[in-house]
Amino acid sequence: MTDRAHPAVVLIGPPAAGKTRIGKRIARALETEFVDTDRMIVDRHGPIPEIFEHEGEPTFRGYERDAVADALALDGAVVALGGGAVMTPETTERLAGLPVALLTITEEAAEARLTRSGSSRPLVAGGVAQWAALVERRMPTYRMLARATWDTSRRPADTIAIEIADWVRLGAPERKDAS
Repeated sequence: MTDRAHPAVVLIGPPAAGKTRIGKRIARALETEFVDTDRMIVDRHGPIPEIFEHEGEPTFRGYERDAVADALALDGAVVALGGGAVMTPETTERLAGLPVALLTITEEAAEARLTRSGSSRPLVAGGVAQWAALVERRMPTYRMLARATWDTSRRPADTIAIEIADWVRLGAPERKDAS
């Protein structure tokens, strides 16, 4: 890794994997700042569904690219990226060499979470089948970028957060099969 500022950990993964929920817990464990790029976009530009509806996905992706760049410049922060952020080439390049943790989730668990939360996520508005197709397209990129992977389908968020915080403290070594 270079001497430039970088986050403590970057969380990537599909919608409903728990990046925000677990990210907040990791930040508490590491006593550092938590940053969610989707929240940054909402704070700067308004609700994501409205951006998609009125400005389109390309405009949203531009906002997202800028939010990711700003978040990744925060030294020591825990950063959660929106599910599709990694599909932007500039973001993929920025993640090179960073401690990236992939959070995965089964289709069944995602369906339960999306239903329970009354999700308004534009790219999965068509339900779990649309979610599954989206995840299938993105998973090769997620796996390529991740140094470590945790499945969030059935384990407590607090347990996963502690494991990731410990992994960060160890220097974020390569560990693809954590669960």
